[in-house]
Amino acid sequence: MTASSTDRIDKEIYLNASIDRVWEALTDYKQFSQWFGVTLESSFEPGQVSKGILTHACSDHANGLEIAFAVQKIQPKHYFSYQWHPYAVDLSVDYDKEAMTLVEFKLEAEGDGTLLKVTESGFDQLPAHRRDEALRMNTGGWEHQLGNICDYVSKNA
Repeated sequence: MTASSTDRIDKEIYLNASIDRVWEALTDYKQFSQWFGVTLESSFEPGQVSKGILTHACSDHANGLEIAFAVQKIQPKHYFSYQWHPYAVDLSVDYDKEAMTLVEFKLEAEGDGTLLKVTESGFDQLPAHRRDEALRMNTGGWEHQLGNICDYVSKNA
């Protein structure tokens, strides 16, 4: 099945860091917290939910909001995925009644560095009234987050 252009975000970045270093930054919840801008309470475990508070989001009104990552799969040094409620910033909305999107991180060794691919899919399952904004905000959000992880692995080698 081919996803529509409204259903997914695909981003990639070359990181001048080893696959081990990038994997650690992605899957160690304390390191993830630092570059992602969230204060997570627990480690990432498949089948578990890791919750935290956004500390620096792309959108000022999202700072201080609770965020939850429902971890799906962890395949060491290759693949990490979770589900979440994208752009869930309106405190009056119960997002638990909505579908979640799937975020996938894929790592490939490339020379001395790592190619990191990020895909977020499932936007077409969101309510029509917020689908376009969630896709737009998360598209910009992933551009920002890839810059964050690039800076993080460069400075914290």
